[in-house]
This record gives sequence, C-alpha cells and structure tokens, in this order.
Amino acid sequence: MNIAVLAGDGIGPEIIAQAVRLLDVLKAEGFDIELEYGLIGGSAVDATGEPYPEMTHQLVSRADAVLLGAVGGPQYDVLPRPQRPERGLLAIRKALNLFANLRPAILYPELAKASSLKPDVVAGLDIMIVRELTGDIYFGKPRGIEMRDGQRVGVNTMVYNEAEIQRIAHVAFRTAQKRNRRLCSVDKMNVLECTQLWRDVVEETGKAYPDVKLSHMLVDNAAMQLVRDPKQFDVIVTGNMFGDILSDEASMLTGSIGMLPSASLDSHNKGLYEPIHGSAPDIAGKNVANPLATILSVAMMMRYTFNQEDVAQHIEEAVKKVLVQGLRTSDIASQGMHVLGTREMGDAVLSAF
Repeated sequence: MNIAVLAGDGIGPEIIAQAVRLLDVLKAEGFDIELEYGLIGGSAVDATGEPYPEMTHQLVSRADAVLLGAVGGPQYDVLPRPQRPERGLLAIRKALNLFANLRPAILYPELAKASSLKPDVVAGLDIMIVRELTGDIYFGKPRGIEMRDGQRVGVNTMVYNEAEIQRIAHVAFRTAQKRNRRLCSVDKMNVLECTQLWRDVVEETGKAYPDVKLSHMLVDNAAMQLVRDPKQFDVIVTGNMFGDILSDEASMLTGSIGMLPSASLDSHNKGLYEPIHGSAPDIAGKNVANPLATILSVAMMMRYTFNQEDVAQHIEEAVKKVLVQGLRTSDIASQGMHVLGTREMGDAVLSAF
C-alpha cells in the first residue's frame, strides 16, 4: 500500500497526523504500508510558488492512494487565481482523473442532538452522494473575466459530454446496488440543456440496472427536500457544482462537517481520500480540530482502493465506540460530554481500535 500523504494547510497537518498514527498501527500489525509525503495548496505555494508542483504530481502518480488534509487560508486570497491553494485540488483531481466523488452523510445516533434539525427528522440518516468531479462548470471553457462594451464580464461554461455522464452514472448505480437500490439523479433540466442531456443519459444507463429504482429531482427541490425529509434519499448522483453544494448541505444534517470523509476515485479505484471540511485556519495549531473525518477517510481508503473491508469496518467501529463513550471534540460536544483535543481524540480512537 503505497500512500501519498499531503497534509496541506491550516488544520491539515494536525488531523493528518492522527490518521497517520492509525496507519502506523496497521503497519505494525503486518500491513505492507509505505508512506511518502508531499506538498499541496498553500504550503506548496510557499515552498515552490505553485499549488500543485511537479514533484507532488510525480509522487501521487506513483502512489496507490492519496491521503489529503485540507488546503487554503485567507493569506492566499490576494494571489493570482492560478496560484491559489484551491487550484491544487482541481489540478490533482484532473491529473489523476478522479472523476467519482463519494461523500457519505451518516448520522451516528450519539450525535442526533448535534444536528440543526429535529432528532426525529435525521435519526438513522444514511445517504451517499455521488458527485462528478472533473467536468461541469469548474472545468468548462471558455472561462475568465473579459471586457465587453466597456465593462467587465465574467464567463464560465457548464459542459458535459455523454461519456462523462455515463461513467459517473455507472458508479452511482453500482453504489446503489450495494445499498438500498434507490438512486435519485439531481439536475436542472427545466432550464439548462446541459442537464437535460444529463437526465437523458442517466435514464439510458439505468436500463442496465433494472434492480435499482431511479428517480429524478431538480436541484432546487433537492436542496429543500434534504432539509424537509432527508431520509427519503439513499444514493444521490449529480454534477460537479450541484454536488459541491448539496454534499455540504447534507453534511450539516449530521451535526458537524468535521465528521464526514470522502473518496475521489478513478476508473481503477485509485483514490484521493480527504475530510470534506476546510482548512479552518482560525483554529489551526490549537489542538481543537476534529480528526474523525480524516480517520474515517482512511476507512474509505481501505474499503475502496485496497479492498480491506474488515479493516474499514474495524476503523468505523472504533469511531463509534469513542462516541458511545461520550468522548467529543468541541464541534460535536453537547452538555455532559467529555471534550477532547485533536491528539487526545486520536488517542481514544487508537485505544478503541
């Protein structure tokens, strides 16, 4: 297991450190794990002037999987757009062809009170959002800011071809087959021709999966339904921009964005694994960040890239044990809970593992 480790910026190094401790335990137990470290985002800009330097590209290209912390910080907002840390994320996704982003939104029973919704609305929540990651308006051309008739005009292009839609649809249907066999495809076909094609191709692809019940929903309605009745969903598949928004919305149903991992996969299940929260520079270096999403990202890595389902479940069970014990970081704490720091939460998970 050759794993590239990119800690990134802000709280990235702190949360990655706890995940690496878990990988070290697995290595001590006999797993053939090799870790190599590289730079991405702001830390890479500071060292090389680029958010995704060539040395990092070479590192991740030869790795089996990538474990990433977080990128970004306000000090980089003044840089030219190509140098901003977020460009490193877009670049690595494109370079490795990581087109399928899997984001689970699971509410642990112990955290029901941490959700902003009523416990009876979110209790038992278990959604998987499958987001297309290398197309759509984030990568479409033409793009940029130009002068027209004496004023600035911003241009971005939403574009998908048939093959791009087909491959993410296949991932979503196969994911649904392993769950409750229900797939909701989200688009905006009543306004956008690009997403009319999305709906048509998903419909056509679905003919190969007669055991999966396919439905469609417009993105504005989907955003509302996630708040009104989130448990109606099993698997959601959608494009890059809609998926970016809906997955963050779904994450807050679970009580904290600090609890949710993600996997970004290519066609051979090589993957980049990262928590979905940001770099949180305001709490960086204070030993208060929640490392559980990063630790759960290691579980996803074991499941999807290395086919170690038993190990993945073992990691997830360790996190559940910690929550049952009433141990919390500050972002998920409620009255009567024992609040731990980042490293102390790592200690607790390792003790339960």
